[in-house]
Amino acid sequence: MKTRCLVIDDEPLARDLMRSHISKLDNFEIVAECSDAMKALQVLRDEKVDLMFMDIQMPQITGFEFLKILKNRPKVIITTAYREYALEGFELDVVDFLLKPITFERFLKSVNKFYQEREEQTTNLPVFNEVVNGEEPFIYVKENKRVIKVNLGEILYIEGLSEYVQIYTDRKKIITKTSMTNLEEKLPVDGFLRIHKSFIVSTSRIEAFTAHSVEVPGKEIPIGRSYKTTVLNTLQLNSSLA
Repeated sequence: MKTRCLVIDDEPLARDLMRSHISKLDNFEIVAECSDAMKALQVLRDEKVDLMFMDIQMPQITGFEFLKILKNRPKVIITTAYREYALEGFELDVVDFLLKPITFERFLKSVNKFYQEREEQTTNLPVFNEVVNGEEPFIYVKENKRVIKVNLGEILYIEGLSEYVQIYTDRKKIITKTSMTNLEEKLPVDGFLRIHKSFIVSTSRIEAFTAHSVEVPGKEIPIGRSYKTTVLNTLQLNSSLA
């Protein structure tokens, strides 16, 4: 099965170059090419896309703004002439950051990274246990070569560090290679809350909160600016129901 690609760039020459690079790979195909994010949004609604090659500086909304509104987005490789965007790109869990002009050799490195991430996520996805006879729900995560069972009730909070995630429990810290977005999608919504780009907390383990931070046993965690409204609304609702 071919990897289905979407190219998003307002520069025709940049789209031409990406089309040329992608055409050299037998197992890749271009679903569509778009000059702005709004056209790309329609493509994503109508087509299955595995990988997006996307510029940052585009008309209407920027590439980063576009990524922030997407749910269940495909893998993303950033293509831009501006090196200073690299850090923000990686904070949004992009596969790679390609600096223009993009050589075919550098393009291939990004493609290989895409394959590596897809393979790792296929083997490292947390697997949830159905609750049977009152048994506590848990996940399996892979740490090095071991697969570890983690009871959801023991999790205090989860911290994202680039390509890795640290899961803090009452007894230990577990490091697994996955993204915060990937793990967040697998956790039950009524038990865990994303409060920062780098932190997810167990709502049942929250001891106190303010407008700026959340406290779990042994740790005070900041609330991210872009998460603040949702987090405070959720926590205040939960406290009013208690």
